Amino acid sequence: MNIAYVRVSTVDQNIDRQTEALKPYHIDKWFIEKVSGKDTNRPKLKEMLNFVRDGDILYVVDWSRLSRSVVDLLKIIELLSKTGCQLISLKEQFNTKTPTGKLMLNLIAAINQFERENLLLRQKEGIALAKEQGRYNGRKPKQFNQQYLNEVLQAVRNKSITVVKASELLGVSRAT
Repeated sequence: MNIAYVRVSTVDQNIDRQTEALKPYHIDKWFIEKVSGKDTNRPKLKEMLNFVRDGDILYVVDWSRLSRSVVDLLKIIELLSKTGCQLISLKEQFNTKTPTGKLMLNLIAAINQFERENLLLRQKEGIALAKEQGRYNGRKPKQFNQQYLNEVLQAVRNKSITVVKASELLGVSRAT
């Protein structure tokens, strides 16, 4: 199925330029929305990502219609790839099923991984420096009403509630 995702940032903007550019591709299903692309919390984007299937082709006029963020764009492309949906961006002449498109995708992913690893390294260095200067004490421990904590722990021991339920009641992870 040929699918199109069309987005403009505001209600006042016109989608005609995008729909005209996509007409030659015989689109079977259109997902159109007029919201900002600053994040992925967009109803039609979510609907489209849930709709696409293996063998579908998603057309966009350019990457910025899917996302303004490279990180979000990569996540969207990865979701599409997992479903087997091909992505074609007209402006960038990008197709995830061609060797060049796959190469570009791998280069973008490698750059993203490099950036992520650098960010974690800088974070680790910053924490080490803050510790040296006595300004870092880690995350503050959760405070519990001792009686409530004891009641929840006793309920787990008695098997009247699960560990998962106890972690929900206390607002901590299951591992904690």
